[in-house]
Amino acid sequence: MNKNDKASVSLRKILGISLILIFITSMGVVATNAKLVNVKIVLSSNYEMKVLTAKTKVSEILEENHITLLEDEVVVPDINSEISENKTIKISKVSEVEQEVAQLEETVSTEQILESYKSVIEKIITEQVVIPYETITKEAVGEGTKQNKVVQNGINGLKEVTYKVRYQNDVEIEKVEISSKVIKEPVNKIVEVKTIQVTSRSGERLATTNPAATASTKLAKSVEGITPIVKKFNTSAYCSCSKCCGKSTGITASGARASSWYTIAAGKGYKLGTVIYIPAFANKPNGGWFVVQDRGGAISNSKIDVYMGSHSEALQFGRKTLECYVYEF
Repeated sequence: MNKNDKASVSLRKILGISLILIFITSMGVVATNAKLVNVKIVLSSNYEMKVLTAKTKVSEILEENHITLLEDEVVVPDINSEISENKTIKISKVSEVEQEVAQLEETVSTEQILESYKSVIEKIITEQVVIPYETITKEAVGEGTKQNKVVQNGINGLKEVTYKVRYQNDVEIEKVEISSKVIKEPVNKIVEVKTIQVTSRSGERLATTNPAATASTKLAKSVEGITPIVKKFNTSAYCSCSKCCGKSTGITASGARASSWYTIAAGKGYKLGTVIYIPAFANKPNGGWFVVQDRGGAISNSKIDVYMGSHSEALQFGRKTLECYVYEF
């Protein structure tokens, strides 16, 4: 091989090496310009996947990873947006997004409300407050049936109380008592439980047992210390209609409105407020306990009329002879 041939071979080697170096350098530049990043994709099923990509647009990253949005799915960031700084793409169901938006709106609304309540004002105010009287019962010993007698009426007292009150936007948020001064002392109510000798009416007898002692109703508790009289009454029923009462207001002779399984109409021999227990009605809502609240033109001392909620109930009850326990005050 002559010198010219050797020179030609050397030149080709140099050119080949140069081309290789240029190619390697170009690849490095391309790799540098197309920087690869880790992106987290959260699917609507909450499955998470991490991908390495040079793409920056959400739609391109999803397409690159063969992910297609369904009709009821949305993506954050938006499909046409660039990837966010946290490098996360989240796919959710539309219903879930609406719920998150509603919760966000509620939070914002609460924050706005709290923001509006800033002004706090303190005031010192003085009020007059009632001091309730107490009821004192005195026991009297003797034979016969016991009756309660009020020997001294109760009168409420009065005191003057000073408070420190805090207002926020004219709404009271705190009230603290600072001091108080009694203006008028209360007068206690005194009830004396007396015993009186009872003369039985015809067909009446004193009860050997007191049903009130084992009952739990409020009426029963109010007569627990009284020995009842047992008597049989010719018992009928009525309601507040004009056929039964000649009026339809439902207002009784006592001034109170009649109540089913509570009100009884009785003769004038029994004072308004008299409590009557009827064992035949023990399984009813009132446990069989009634109060005399009403009168009636056809009602004598041997008859009672039980108030019921409807005319049909009253007719269905008809008329019966029932044993009753009468608690007279």
